[in-house]
Amino acid sequence: MSVLRKLSLVEKYLTLAHGYKQSFASQLLDKVHVIGCCGCWSQQKRTLIYQGPQATPKYKVLRETDIYLNEEIKDDDPVVQRLYKGIKKQERGALAEGITLVESTHPKKKAQAQVLLSKVLLYLRERDAHSLHGSFGSSFRIGLSGPPGAGKSTFIEAMGKHLTSEGHRVAVLAVDPSSRTSGGSLLGDKTRMPLLSVDSHAYIRPSPSSGTLGGVTRNTNEAIVLCEGSGYDVILVETVGVGQSEVAVADMVDMFCLLIPPAGGDELQGLKKGIVELADLVVVNKSDGDLLPAARIIQSEYMSALKFIRKRSKNWNPLVLRISSKTKDGIPELWLKMCEFKQVMLAVTEFQKKREDQLKIWMWSSIKDNIMDIFTRHPSVQAQKDELEHLVTSRIMTPGFAADILLKKFMYHGEEDVKHLLETQSKHKQ
Repeated sequence: MSVLRKLSLVEKYLTLAHGYKQSFASQLLDKVHVIGCCGCWSQQKRTLIYQGPQATPKYKVLRETDIYLNEEIKDDDPVVQRLYKGIKKQERGALAEGITLVESTHPKKKAQAQVLLSKVLLYLRERDAHSLHGSFGSSFRIGLSGPPGAGKSTFIEAMGKHLTSEGHRVAVLAVDPSSRTSGGSLLGDKTRMPLLSVDSHAYIRPSPSSGTLGGVTRNTNEAIVLCEGSGYDVILVETVGVGQSEVAVADMVDMFCLLIPPAGGDELQGLKKGIVELADLVVVNKSDGDLLPAARIIQSEYMSALKFIRKRSKNWNPLVLRISSKTKDGIPELWLKMCEFKQVMLAVTEFQKKREDQLKIWMWSSIKDNIMDIFTRHPSVQAQKDELEHLVTSRIMTPGFAADILLKKFMYHGEEDVKHLLETQSKHKQ
């Protein structure tokens, strides 16, 4: 039986089992056990680890750690072991190499990254179990977004220096937009933070957006986990800041701050929903000098606008604060409000609930990304896509119908269903 045929059987059993009671689902799953996949769907290597009815257990658990490990990459992989030990020892080089590993698209490195992340997540779980702050409370993730020119990089440096002076370890994950033509990115955020970049208690990691929507990178969640594993207790995530749609960061952090400049133009900006209704704090930057009167006006407008926007949490009323990253005015007060937010959310267990939701969203986001990768590399899709693209561009077939055919090819790997679809389409044309 071919590898692809085995996979097709697995998919059918899992589909059947999904809709039935647990007892019947178990009987179906007993027929086929998938222990692991090699993580590589290229044409050179498609290996499915398959075992028959006698196979046990259904899930591979090593050393009672509740970690699902890839069959190709072992727990004692030298690269994984070296990076894991280095991250636990708070070595900046190991952290940088670990983030590079999780950003890689190479199949083997992606598999190594998943094992590394599993080990770090387990380490964080054990560390939080003995923490005075309780589960998830030993770190604070803060997302920052705003229009270009709002002064996000200057603000991060001012806030970062204030935090390191108080004994915190700060990690900054800065996202730069990537070129749609060349795919390149300037990655210049670190040069805009000269003081923070040389601070021994701070770590700055610029990353390209690589076409990912939402203002963040595809691997921002993974980078956050590695930074926390390396002992950074405050994680600042800066988005590309291109507009109101860049809100994906709100699903990755504990607190979302919207940074706006004074005299930003349209006074109705404060009434627009989207990014504003996700903000836990609205921060008016550049509140100094000649811009001070304009900053006060903007603050008043946003305070009025927030009254008409539904709150994200019944336990917190979003605030509008004025600060100056240049003179550092308002920075200490802003941090106190952030800490107040964290304490309130911890007290009502909403902080923990948000962290759990972040893990769920991360899981489904990874599924969407990986399904698209697997789909585009699938041999059946590769064999048919050129012909279907020609039919679509010739206006013989609708894009939606062509998509249905490719999905059928991907899911069933057969010719009969696709042939039937083509015949049906031909009859409709006649």
